[in-house]
Amino acid sequence: MSMSTSAERDMAAYWDRAGQVWVEHQALLDRIMAPIGEAVVEAASLANGESVLDVGCGAGATTLAAAWRVGPTGRAVGVDISGALVELARRRAGEDGIEGAEFLLADAQTHAFAPSFDAIISRFGVMFFPDPVSAFANLRRALKPGGRLAFAAWRGPEENPLSQIPLRAAAPFLSEPPRFETEGPGRFAFADRDRVRGVLEASGWREIAVAPLDAASPLSFDELLTMSLRVGPLNPILKAADEDMRRKVGEAVATALAPHVREGVATMNSACWLVTAKV
Repeated sequence: MSMSTSAERDMAAYWDRAGQVWVEHQALLDRIMAPIGEAVVEAASLANGESVLDVGCGAGATTLAAAWRVGPTGRAVGVDISGALVELARRRAGEDGIEGAEFLLADAQTHAFAPSFDAIISRFGVMFFPDPVSAFANLRRALKPGGRLAFAAWRGPEENPLSQIPLRAAAPFLSEPPRFETEGPGRFAFADRDRVRGVLEASGWREIAVAPLDAASPLSFDELLTMSLRVGPLNPILKAADEDMRRKVGEAVATALAPHVREGVATMNSACWLVTAKV
């Protein structure tokens, strides 16, 4: 087995698990990320009748927003590696009666897309490629001449401080606390602006622009705890832990987050990059 194949299988297994969590909390996640998705769709300058590919489409919110933009004569295709998320996305498109949206269960790094798209978009779906240069070269081949790319990726953990608090609070109770990687695949893989630009240049893109994008989302304290314990990297650890460990970590995280809540509301700031490029 080659290293890339092993890494791809690891990522598929990861999203089998993570996809189930995202399905469970889809409404909350979509609400938090809505401003980011809107900014990505806006940056792609989608026109009526165009074809757009949404990479790492998750439960389909950004694909459906793109489908509205390109209209009934256009086509919006969402691709994701998680079967649970693709199934939910298809169900939502059917319930909303959106005919121009379709969803594909595939690995966007290696899937042989027909060169039929005017634009590629992604809301936090491109940081998980085991080989990002190969992946972005593959995506570039999916575009028609003159095609364009717009995506959002997280800036560093230090600029997203609410992501750090639960890990620090849980650390004394865990034999090996999770760490956010900024080199390999993961949430903060594209934290370094120069790395983003380097990956895109190496995979043949031009007119690359990387600009900061910040979006604030209000959350209740319970929603903040859900994001910290159920959606984030503590989730698989706590799932395997005993009840006493879960209680101790839950209490420690709640205590650490409490100062960030005012009158029952916490503000989660999503510090990202908004990236655009052309073929």
